[in-house]
Parts: sequence; C-alpha cells; structure tokens
Amino acid sequence: MERNWTHLIRFIAEEDNQVHLGQIDPSIDIGLDIEAGKLVKASLVIGSAFDGKVSDKILTVKQLLCPLAQHEVPIVRCLGLNYRDHAAEANIPVPNEPVLFIKPRTSISSPYPATINVPLIAQDGTSDYEAELAFIISKDGRDIPEEKAQEYVLGYTCSNDISCRSQQFKNSQWSFSKGFDGSAPIGPVLVRPNVIGDPPILDIQGIHNGIIVQSSNTKELIFGINKTISFLSQGTTLERGTVIMTGTGPGIGGLRSPKIVLQHGDDMRVHIEKIGTLINKVYYE
Repeated sequence: MERNWTHLIRFIAEEDNQVHLGQIDPSIDIGLDIEAGKLVKASLVIGSAFDGKVSDKILTVKQLLCPLAQHEVPIVRCLGLNYRDHAAEANIPVPNEPVLFIKPRTSISSPYPATINVPLIAQDGTSDYEAELAFIISKDGRDIPEEKAQEYVLGYTCSNDISCRSQQFKNSQWSFSKGFDGSAPIGPVLVRPNVIGDPPILDIQGIHNGIIVQSSNTKELIFGINKTISFLSQGTTLERGTVIMTGTGPGIGGLRSPKIVLQHGDDMRVHIEKIGTLINKVYYE
C-alpha cells in the first residue's frame, strides 16, 4: 500500500492514551508548539510509517514520540566529519571516504518531554551535542546505485548525536562514546522527501540554552544523501527502518572557546528548515 502522509508524527493521544501515527499541519513547528503547551491536532494515520494512509479521524496530541518506535529501528548508521565547514573548524582534511560509526537502536530517543540522559561515565565535563539531519530507510536495499537512492528514503527529520568526548578519543572506534542509551534523540516530525527536495538544501542550527551555537546548511555536506546510501549499501543490506545520521556542522561544544558542556537542566535544540525543532532537556543520571 502506498503511503500518502507528508508530515508524520508518532504520539500518545489525549482521547485514549494510546500510541498512534498522525499527519500534522505542515505550517506548524510541532516541537515548539508542544513545548509551549499549545493544543495540537493530528489526522490519524492508519497502518505503519512505511505504508500508512491518512484518515479523516482527528486526535489530540498529548505526548510527542520518536517517529519510529525503537523496535522498528534495526540500527543507527552515522557519518562523522561530513561537513566542509566542520572539517575546516577542526583543521582536518576533507576525507576521501565517508567516516562511519554506528549507534545501537537503544540510543534512539524522543523529542520533549523526553530528556537527554547523560550517564555517570559521561558526567566528566565532556558531554557534547551535534545537530544533524537524519533520514530513515524505507525498504530493504543492497548495492543501491546513486540514481535510485531516493527510492529508499522514507523521510527526513532532526537528530542530535550526543557524544562523550573523553571516551571518543580513547580509541579509533566511536560507537561506545556515542552509543549510550538515549544518545540519539530523533524528531519531532518525519517529512517526506518530495517536500524537502533532492538534494536537501536546508539551514540547520544547534541551539543551547537559547543561544545559537551551530549554524550551517546541508549544502556543506561532503557526502550527500544519495552518495551515502550508495556507499553504505555496498555488499550490505540497508534494512527498512535504519536511521542514518548525516554528520554535523561547525560549533560543537568541544571545539568552542570557551568549551560548552551539556549540564544537568540545559535546554538543547536542533532546528532544521522545513522540518521543525527537536527539543530536549539534559538530565544527569
């Protein structure tokens, strides 16, 4: 069944306290509206994110959730050092091949009121943010040519690659330092590719305690969406529901002077043009 939603949310409804999928008004920033306590309505989507149809039934959003449930995400694949302006900031040569790491699906978390949980091991003054564009794979694929890559994009959303820098640079493998539970908040809405455009040329910001600390545009991507899908699928099946985080622009906390560290109670946001605002509070476990 062909899906027909364009702006998909997953939420708990006021009417029945059950989890549903819904289509929201494209003109609103649901992340900001939910955080402000505004009344938000959604048209019920029947089916899954992969085949859902928009119905005439209207429900009220009580709590916003990650667009996909954790069990629907087989893995989170991530690109590092994938923005030209971030490479320049870090004084690192632009890579010839994508820099890759993974997060487990237990890293997936929801928008506000869900928190960024910083575990004890990361409460050492090096907990950091990375505002990123993410997309979700719509169907299983292997050895996907670039010219067909967009057929495998379910939708785009905001994400935050929460990282513990002290652990990251202890070895060459970044998965542990970036893979803690809840270290990949995703949302607030999943937007269809035909709304975003190909390639997606979108302004992206990281906002810490009300101050813009990251500001870039996805035109700075070294390896774009189609190239990334084609590269990752070489000899490897990209499973339906895979989340791919595309890297971050300049302004991460660890490279600023003075440094910015995620502290208990901080407000951390990722805003992406045409998508909206992913909001989380920081919680020290």
